[in-house]
Amino acid sequence: MVTRSQAQAIYEQGPDAVYAVLVAMDARIQALEAQVAALQAQVADLTARLGKDSHNSSKPPSSDGLRRPPRSQREPGQRPTGGQKGHPGHTLCQVEQPDSVVVHRPAVCGRCGHGLEGLPVTERAERRQVFELPQPRLEVTEHRVGAVVCPVCGRSNQAEFPAAVRQPAQWGPRLLGLGVYLVQYQLLPLARCRQVLLDLCGQAPSEATLLHAVADCHTALAPVEAALQQAVGRAAVAHFDETGVRVAGRLEWLHVASTASLTHLAHHRRRGRVALTDIGLLPAFGGVAVHDAYPSYRDFGSGEHALCNAHLLRELQGCWEREHQTWAQRLRALLRGVLHAKQLAQAAGETALPPEFLARLRANGRRLVARGLAQNPRPQPTGKGGAPKLGPARSLLERLQRYEAEHLRFAFDFRVPFDNNQAERDFRMAKVQQKVSGCLRTSAGADQFCRLRGYLSTLRKQGVDLLDALRRVVAGSPVWPCLGPT
Repeated sequence: MVTRSQAQAIYEQGPDAVYAVLVAMDARIQALEAQVAALQAQVADLTARLGKDSHNSSKPPSSDGLRRPPRSQREPGQRPTGGQKGHPGHTLCQVEQPDSVVVHRPAVCGRCGHGLEGLPVTERAERRQVFELPQPRLEVTEHRVGAVVCPVCGRSNQAEFPAAVRQPAQWGPRLLGLGVYLVQYQLLPLARCRQVLLDLCGQAPSEATLLHAVADCHTALAPVEAALQQAVGRAAVAHFDETGVRVAGRLEWLHVASTASLTHLAHHRRRGRVALTDIGLLPAFGGVAVHDAYPSYRDFGSGEHALCNAHLLRELQGCWEREHQTWAQRLRALLRGVLHAKQLAQAAGETALPPEFLARLRANGRRLVARGLAQNPRPQPTGKGGAPKLGPARSLLERLQRYEAEHLRFAFDFRVPFDNNQAERDFRMAKVQQKVSGCLRTSAGADQFCRLRGYLSTLRKQGVDLLDALRRVVAGSPVWPCLGPT
């Protein structure tokens, strides 16, 4: 800080000295203003990062932590909570032919106390039924081979054991199938799986036996997985997504390609173009590929693309919370309105929205995007290397402008869904597996998980009994899912 005496001394030195001091002070002020602007931008960026969660960005709900309550994008409806009128319900109903009947009869008269033993029941009593599991126990079937002497030549002919009976004592396919189900579908660790089987049955296979059963299922399902991948590739509309997984202590990627009735899972050390090429499904895909805005998906496929609007709604919500610009909220409302109109049209049996409605949709959407671009101009070059950062709002608006058709394809083509939730649902349990076990310990284990999980997810979508299917896989004759047009 300049004192009064210092100022007086500078003044007495003449105009040149005063001018030099003012120039130095101006340079200092400009440097401080630039520093303040940079710090303000940094604070704004950090504040925006802290404000991001699963409701206004692409961050998963698991990243929200316990301090932030879940906030759904779903708008509150007009209907009351709980079951709605006309809902069929899930009430347990009596059966006409129970497995056993227990008759309870009075022992003495309730008025005089006379004994009633041996007297016939004269009135039909009230019925009540209890549904209960039988006491589980293992059944041991012994196989014996006998010898028969031919009466003509005298040769002793000995029978052969069934092909599936290979050891003096072994576990059956139903029990091993249950073990594979608990490990691969219900995601129980091996030790807990053994404990469940031990508590239920009194005996349980070793962890090594369970691992061998999983490996045998993986081998038996190789042709099924190949056919499943080809079936997804022939689909008219398919969903694609990827998520990070820990395999053998390193970050790898789980890739999903699915439809409403099919699921194909694969893991790869890479996320983008190299992985999609090696997996081989998307490069040959000719239908509508539904995905998020990850750029690598656009490098493949001879068909069309559709972008996930659930991601878009969250990004628009984030723009509104950060910038408080009305175009973001109005665009969210426009998309929701179009989705509602499509749902009403589908419920009425229609296959397309009216052309004039779609024309208004395009016009209104372009007007809102233009307003957003005007409120968020491109930043001026800073003179440093590389282009300046556009910021979240500007980046989103330019993507909306560039990929308008992909975001609105759900309105123009009723086969295309509004979002990519199908793919996210199909690898949701993989994230649960990561929470339970922390990682997949080996690459071979990751291959087994992907093949079995994709197979079981497909069967579940098609309403097939998973326990019986796994019993047949263990026995060497897998159930094939329906692989027709989807």
